[in-house]
This record gives sequence, structure tokens and C-alpha cells, in this order.
Amino acid sequence: MSFVGSCWATNLYDWMLDHEKARQARFHLGDPRRVAVAASVGVAFLMLVGKTAAFFLTDSAAIFSDAVESVVHLLATVFVGFSLWYSFQPADTGHPYGHGKIAYFSSGFEGVLILIAAVAIFFTAVEDLMYGSDLSQLDLGLGIIGGLAMVNLVLGLYLIRVGKRHNNLVLISNGQHVLTDMWTSVGVLVGITLVRFTGASWLDPVVAIGVALNIMWTGTRLVRQSIAGLMERADETYTAAILELLEEARREGIISSFHQVRHRRVHDQLWVEYHLLFPGDLSITQAHDRSHFIEDRIASRFSDNVFVTAHLEPDHHDAAHPEGHAEPVDPFREVHPL
Repeated sequence: MSFVGSCWATNLYDWMLDHEKARQARFHLGDPRRVAVAASVGVAFLMLVGKTAAFFLTDSAAIFSDAVESVVHLLATVFVGFSLWYSFQPADTGHPYGHGKIAYFSSGFEGVLILIAAVAIFFTAVEDLMYGSDLSQLDLGLGIIGGLAMVNLVLGLYLIRVGKRHNNLVLISNGQHVLTDMWTSVGVLVGITLVRFTGASWLDPVVAIGVALNIMWTGTRLVRQSIAGLMERADETYTAAILELLEEARREGIISSFHQVRHRRVHDQLWVEYHLLFPGDLSITQAHDRSHFIEDRIASRFSDNVFVTAHLEPDHHDAAHPEGHAEPVDPFREVHPL
């Protein structure tokens, strides 16, 4: 690397480090994201205590399924709090892209816990369906579960709103999990109400089995989302938007062409890279100004913290490279052929 290139890279890294430190500094005690996590942990503990009490009062398999899910949710929420804190740690020499990918690990961890809970609920419900169960104090149990469901509804909507406002995957995922917990409670309420008014106690474990299957679907979705993030699966919406902006710049004559477009999201950060081709008679300063103009367009399109790396080349691209020059496969060549 040339002296100028080395200085440029060093300055870029210093800027990234300062930017990350600034983001971390904003994650102070009164930060809405921190308040949201604290509220989520507190409510998760309330759910565990309330639903466990409802189970011991009623001996209901359906309520047991709801209580077991609350154990999982409390553990997952504590990990969510740690993940959110860790994701705001600044970039360092060991993690030059920061620590945001823990958001995907957090989502996968939560999904695996949910799947384990679903299996436990399913087998307990099947056992109750085969051998029967003695239900009691259903009215009191219904009241507890109904009240807790309303609390979860408010919390889930709040977490998703804060998560979307700050483009925070951890909070959005946690909010979706809370709403899933709420719908689980609604299903339990419906089942217990049917048992209460029909006397058909076999409906209780049947509802619990339905709850287990619903929780299993949620856990699978979270695991898949985690895998997609860790494998850096490209968001098709982001791909289309970036290619559209680059093609627009080509039509306007700002660039001659482009290739080697890539992007990946790391939590609330979007990293974009591409090669831009310019007329050979442009100075490096002119090409850089045009490149920066395109970068500003891309940054204004997305709500993420956007970091763009552009490689500037003359439009006689093949002739400019020495013989044997190798480049990686262009991932979007088929989507947007030159």
C-alpha cells in the first residue's frame, strides 16, 4: 500500500473508532434503548412470577405451557440486555467492524431456548391428555393470565416502536417475542374459558399442544433469522436500492459504469462497497468528488449508519489492469449486467 493509501486507511479507521465511541457514549442511562431493555427484563420477571402462580393455582397444562415459555423469555431477555450493551462497544483491532453481529447470535440463542421450551410443553401436554388432570380455581387463573397478556401487548408494541426508531434488531426481535408470548396467553385464555364453560378438561392439554406448536414456529423463525444474519444474506430490498442509485448515477453521466457491488448489514450498520468507473481524463480529485456525491445519496436512502468503500477506476477497466489481475466473482453481475 502506498504512503497516501496507508494514511487514508489510518484516518478512516480513526474516524470509525471515534464514531463508534460516540455511539457508545449516547447509550447512556436515559437512552430509550436502555430503558426499553430494563422494562423488558422487569416485565419478563413479572410474567414468570404471575404465570407460575397461575399454574400452581389451576394445575392447567395450558397455563404451564405459558409459564415455561416465560422462563425462556426471562433468560432470553437478560441475554438481550447484554447483547445490546456489547453491540455498542467500539470497533477495535480484533473487531474492526464493531460488535454488532452479536444481535444475530442473540436472536439464535433466544430461538433455541424457545424450541427447547416447546418440546417440554408438548410432552407435558401429551401426558396430561393421556392420563387427565385435575383443574381448579380457573376463574382466578384466567384473571391473572388475562392481565399479564395486556401488559405484554403494551410492552411488545413499545419495544418494536423503540427498535424501529433506532433501527435496532435486538429490540425489534425482543418485541416480536413479547407479542408472541401475548398471543400464547390469548390462546391459553380461549382454551381455559372453553374448559370453564363446557367442563371438557381434555381441551386444556389440546390447547397446550397448540401453544407448543406455535412457540416452535416462533423459535424456528428466530433461528433462521439468526443464521441469515450470521451468513450475511443480502437483503433484496437493499440490493435493489443500491443498484438503482448507481444506475441513476450512470445515466446522469456522473460515472461511466460500476461493478463489484457488495453490501452487508451488521446490526444497525450498513456496509457498502463497489467499484466505480470514470472517464480517464478526470483528475483523482474530480472522481473523488463524484464518488462522494453518490455516497451521500446512498447514505440518505437508508436509516442505518452507512459506511461506503468505493474503488475508483478508469473506464478502460481491462486495459488499466496488469496481466493476471484477479478479482472476486461479481455477485450481482447477473442481476445487473454491464
